[in-house]
Amino acid sequence: MTDKSGNDAQKASSSYSLPAHDREFLLGDTMRGVRFLLEYSKADQVLRDWKVRSTIVVFGSARAHPNGGDPGKRWYETAREFARIVSREGGALDDGSRERHNVIATGGGPGIMEAANRGASDVGAPNIGYNITLPLEQDPNPYSTPDLTFQFHYFAMRKMHLAMRANALAVFPGGFGTLDEMFEILTLRQTEKMAELPIVIVDKAYWTSVINFEALADAGTINREDLDLFSFADSAQEAWDILVAHGVMDGPKQA
Repeated sequence: MTDKSGNDAQKASSSYSLPAHDREFLLGDTMRGVRFLLEYSKADQVLRDWKVRSTIVVFGSARAHPNGGDPGKRWYETAREFARIVSREGGALDDGSRERHNVIATGGGPGIMEAANRGASDVGAPNIGYNITLPLEQDPNPYSTPDLTFQFHYFAMRKMHLAMRANALAVFPGGFGTLDEMFEILTLRQTEKMAELPIVIVDKAYWTSVINFEALADAGTINREDLDLFSFADSAQEAWDILVAHGVMDGPKQA
């Protein structure tokens, strides 16, 4: 007769593990929705704890470097200076006793993202890095505030966090990723799925050589007034002045 007095086998079974401790279960297909919710909730809780009420999101190429050649070096330095100005004047430097506004937020990686995080760090302001896991892992740049440096698996949730507290958007020259992120926000604004916010696109010569915005309106694929969703700037100060003129200091708007 088999001795059933011991329960080691039962305790060792994966079914006996608490769901929160069962990695295989949590990473299974059926828990995708739960993982999505966790990626939303973790970042949201941390940002609330830091009293981050609104952000200014900076997009741009990961390939622009401070020691590279022109124009990448110029773009990097402009993004860095832009973030300095925003962080000094926009409300991110509050001591934490009140809500922080216009906190610089980026995708957390190198290039323009690093430049913007670095500019905020230059003046001692907290800033956010929304990193994403990639086949060739993206490492966070060393300038995002450690407690505000996040990592996402889902692009959709990362984009949601980039958008949901955005008080303004600054788009620097970039490639496929920057185009994807820029048109995501433009589409949300065009369709009124996102509250009104100013969008400034930096380096008009670059962007008008890459995209013929006027041709879209001429062909009727967008409305002529859709061109008013964004403005061009060619310097850090001009970009900030445009955002201020469009109400970035008036506080975040509700969708």
